[in-house]
Amino acid sequence: MNRKRFVIEMGMGIDQHGQDPTVAAARAVRNAIANNALPGVWEVAGLSHPDEMIVEVQVAVPYPEEVRAEEVLAVLPFGQKTLKVESGGMVVEGRAIPELADKNDEMLIAVAAVTVFIETH
Repeated sequence: MNRKRFVIEMGMGIDQHGQDPTVAAARAVRNAIANNALPGVWEVAGLSHPDEMIVEVQVAVPYPEEVRAEEVLAVLPFGQKTLKVESGGMVVEGRAIPELADKNDEMLIAVAAVTVFIETH
């Protein structure tokens, strides 16, 4: 078997209130996959079910050590999923609003790349 890249999708996600890097990362992944359809996994690659796809997610976000991987991967509806989290993204000064349970003035921005691989013979 040989893995071939089928598609790479990119996205951005922001947590404006709450300062949660998992929220920003999950939104970046959701943004990456939000506006696509992959009929080629059946029509070109010949898969019988979308869970046969191999889906590798790479996310760059502030405070990567705080990311809850299972919550980020839960955004993806199908596939054999893995996540690589690294330091990156951006911290932007916003405005803490007590009613939104802000811890500070930070807004966290994450970027994501979602790569779908297909096993070929």
